[in-house]
Amino acid sequence: MGITALSSKNVVVIVAHPDDETLWAGGTILSNPDWKCFVISLCRGKDPDRSVRFHNALKVLNCEGIMGDMDDGPKQLPLDETEVEKTIMDLLPTKHFDLIITHNPAGEYTRHLRHEETGNSVIRLWNTGKISAHELWTFAYEDGNKTKYPVAVENASIIRPVTNDIWLKKYSLITQTYGFREGGFEAETTPKTESFWQFFDPEVAERWRISIEKLKT
Repeated sequence: MGITALSSKNVVVIVAHPDDETLWAGGTILSNPDWKCFVISLCRGKDPDRSVRFHNALKVLNCEGIMGDMDDGPKQLPLDETEVEKTIMDLLPTKHFDLIITHNPAGEYTRHLRHEETGNSVIRLWNTGKISAHELWTFAYEDGNKTKYPVAVENASIIRPVTNDIWLKKYSLITQTYGFREGGFEAETTPKTESFWQFFDPEVAERWRISIEKLKT
């Protein structure tokens, strides 16, 4: 599914939080050591614990990266889309990539506003030409409206089973490097199959994004 040349890519992974890059795409990153991969986390840049853990995780993933500090308080008040887009643009090391990987505008589970805002903003930026890329992938997971831990969407464009060795590295990043407890949500979620919706045309991605937003209203 989703046949694509995966070697020698200039890749940017744009996520809401430190650990999202590992949880939803860590196996794919680890399986492609030839990627030149840059990870942007939009939140927790001033968190002295999570920021250190993020940069330690990037060493294992063989990625470079940077963190922003968007509001991520417990109330999760909606952010203005222009603020999210400006934060992304300010953190990007360059404006062209072979591949962008980011959140699904519907999120990966029910529900996390920052995940949804990130996915929406990245697709808008791609569609308006502010970010250039040959293709864009969004995470493709669902939790059956909170009835199960998030799993790969069965009909996603790209479905990538993770080898046991790679999954153990990914699980170690979640439980040891990031420090999430075994048996907790993050540890139990850590997917053994990673999946993505793949787009080559930003206008198609934008129409898809709008259709998802309409379903939320």
